[in-house]
Amino acid sequence: MKGIFTIAMLSISNIFMTIAWYGHLKFKEMDWSKNLGLTAIIFISWGIAFAEYTFQVPANKFGFKDNGGPFTLLQLKVIQEALSITIFLILSLLFFKTEKIAWNHLVGFFFIILAVFFIFKKW
Repeated sequence: MKGIFTIAMLSISNIFMTIAWYGHLKFKEMDWSKNLGLTAIIFISWGIAFAEYTFQVPANKFGFKDNGGPFTLLQLKVIQEALSITIFLILSLLFFKTEKIAWNHLVGFFFIILAVFFIFKKW
């Protein structure tokens, strides 16, 4: 159960992270933000990133093996990276209609999933 909770919290965290890092690129299409300068954009992104951290930090705390969770530090990091690229892919397809996924992107994604497999493999 802690594993599912950790992955769910990391997923929510990554949604906020993707919005904080890339969502501002869509601001120019919104009336309220057309005249915002870089400093305002940075502060808005920091606010969104704060929401990210309110999920990321507890997820890592609860999910870490030394705190009674099911995952090692390396496993937590690889889970986070796999979720990050997955969520980025989904959000970029939903909100950035100009982005197209090509075969090389799929091959790269396959290798990320392969990394997850190898990190979790017991030898």
